[in-house]
Amino acid sequence: MPRSTLPPEARLHRPSEFAAALKGRRLARGALFIVTSAPNDLPPGREACARLGLIIAKRFAPHASTRNALKRVIREAFRHRRLALPAKDYVVRLHSKVTPATLTALKRVARAEVDAHFDRIAR
Repeated sequence: MPRSTLPPEARLHRPSEFAAALKGRRLARGALFIVTSAPNDLPPGREACARLGLIIAKRFAPHASTRNALKRVIREAFRHRRLALPAKDYVVRLHSKVTPATLTALKRVARAEVDAHFDRIAR
């Protein structure tokens, strides 16, 4: 079984890649996150794979520790399902204010929501 890692090829890097994925189809919306996707625009010779981009705005999560915790949780969920997802570019965007809670509780809620979104997309 292949390792579930997140190499640089599995991430969105350029603003143009984010813009293209955000113009794509909205796949899921939950209490915290919106997931959109678009087909990969990879140069010839590169293998198509699922790629992830994250947008966690400071206005919705004002503390850096909160933003970093959310990003870690989303990346971990994506890492586990990356090989089962269709080869597209995915952007996970925080769309509502994070309620004051402990980081542990927030991570638990975020992981449950992101897992549900990725499970639905993988079907």
